[in-house]
Amino acid sequence: MHSILAVDDSASMRQMVSFTLKNAGFNVVEAVDGQDAWEKSSQRDFDLVLTDQNMPRMDGISLTKKLRDNPKFKTTPILILTTESSDQMKQAGRAAGATGWLVKPFDPAKLIEVIGKVIK
Repeated sequence: MHSILAVDDSASMRQMVSFTLKNAGFNVVEAVDGQDAWEKSSQRDFDLVLTDQNMPRMDGISLTKKLRDNPKFKTTPILILTTESSDQMKQAGRAAGATGWLVKPFDPAKLIEVIGKVIK
């Protein structure tokens, strides 16, 4: 079973994402922001990281950069799920090493489809 680290400072969004992923057969670990995700990522391996962009303590792009600096996350797919849709932000996400960029509100079926394409 694949493990996904779901990062969002909104409890309701974490719940929706977690529910969607668990229903699709994934093991989900939730994190409340980038700092929390960073701490959890050092304790175990994940097959995919799904993170929000705008969060306190550490945003999604900063988290992506930190994860990419860690050899064990060099090739792990990192998807940013956010309300941000500007090309400038998407560019920053790509530059940080994000695998993909999804805009909220998300379509559960599309989210699962995208994850299916990038997860090993």
